[in-house]
Amino acid sequence: MKVLIANRGEIACRVIRSCRALGIRTVAVYSEADRDALHTVLADEAHLIGPARAQESYLNVSNILEALRRSGADAVHPGYGFMSENASFAEAVIDAKRAWVGPAPETITAMGDKEKARQLAKAAGVPILPGSRRYVDGNFDELAATADSVGYPLLVKAAGGGGGIGMQRVDDPSALLKAAQSTQALAQRAFGDPTIYLERYIPRARHIEVQVFGFGDGRVVHMFERECSVQRRFQKVIEESPAPGIETSLLKRMTAAATALASSQNYSGAGTVEFVVDAMNMEFHFLEMNTRIQVEHPVTEMVTGLDLVELQLRQAVGDDLSSVTQESIRRTGHALECRLYAEDPNKNFMPSPGRLSAFELPAPNSTFRVETGVRSGDAISVYYDPLIAKVICAGRDRASTIEKSVEQLQAIKIAGIRTNVRFLAKVLRHASFAAGEVHTRFIDEHRSALIDGA
Repeated sequence: MKVLIANRGEIACRVIRSCRALGIRTVAVYSEADRDALHTVLADEAHLIGPARAQESYLNVSNILEALRRSGADAVHPGYGFMSENASFAEAVIDAKRAWVGPAPETITAMGDKEKARQLAKAAGVPILPGSRRYVDGNFDELAATADSVGYPLLVKAAGGGGGIGMQRVDDPSALLKAAQSTQALAQRAFGDPTIYLERYIPRARHIEVQVFGFGDGRVVHMFERECSVQRRFQKVIEESPAPGIETSLLKRMTAAATALASSQNYSGAGTVEFVVDAMNMEFHFLEMNTRIQVEHPVTEMVTGLDLVELQLRQAVGDDLSSVTQESIRRTGHALECRLYAEDPNKNFMPSPGRLSAFELPAPNSTFRVETGVRSGDAISVYYDPLIAKVICAGRDRASTIEKSVEQLQAIKIAGIRTNVRFLAKVLRHASFAAGEVHTRFIDEHRSALIDGA
């Protein structure tokens, strides 16, 4: 068995680790900028797929398929980002008679359209926020009236968006048209689809997601929830499980909603159903479904003892997974993940590319791990996401896990570029974070205490 990993960086290294544990050979792909990257060294073989620009390499379907042909790989694991939610790529892999490590292309298509996914969620009995019809062609004649019915504040959202890209908050009618036009233009550039829609914005919201795994026949299990509310620019920086202060009754309703939606689609493999929870009344609403492994999946692995990537791979090769039942899945203790980025918090978290002149990490153990795709001396490229590493800690409870996470962040030795490591430690030490008072505007609300010179 040989698996081609259609990705780079830490997630490629992560998939390689699970493949090795299963005795599966691995094929890395790389751009010219990543010729000596860690994932190319760890894999059993590596193939060049194009220049540094992602559009010409990691997003180039024909080049990746050619690497698949040359390598003779039996399956493709897309990781997250890049090609992981590209239904056309999944279809091309299947047409090439290779196994696709992920859900069916039609599921990717259905859930990848955020507005369509809302309607599927509604049909499955999952609560959704007030929203609008789709706007495709730039005809905004009814936009103002529609926005009034949705209610302010609202979000203008790209139907094909994700990862915090393609969203703008609008607080009053005067800013609506400009936001719609600019979001539509961005959606066309970023996703090749100008479709947008409006959705009610909850000012004090919590972002909570449920990890699911489907078997393709309507059977779906959940692996509990993750709290993902600490964000900058709609992108997560700290995740944890369990979510603090979530009552058991609310959690049961959310996990039931998540599994019902996935079951309605005969979902296959790992996926995440994301919810927005109104922190004022603790009502939850469907946000989106990600049809792939998540950046923050190690949080779930640390509290359940499961290897989600291993489950993906075993399902792809046809292993018997009948022992994976809801009753068999247990959660113990607490886990927390911090995303270490090459970015400058003092400059609105703008990327800070450059060479890592030093990068030393504490030794991993059963309650601490680091996922990374770089080494000391490597360059953080301007071409890709500036994620350096994910620092994941586990403990008997939330307080001890926070304490351990701060200690491990402080033990990291890093030089040559600006990073958010001090910022992460400040968030963890903040009294409101320690009290579990998290929400999606946490960083903005506590900016002066978290960012040097703010």
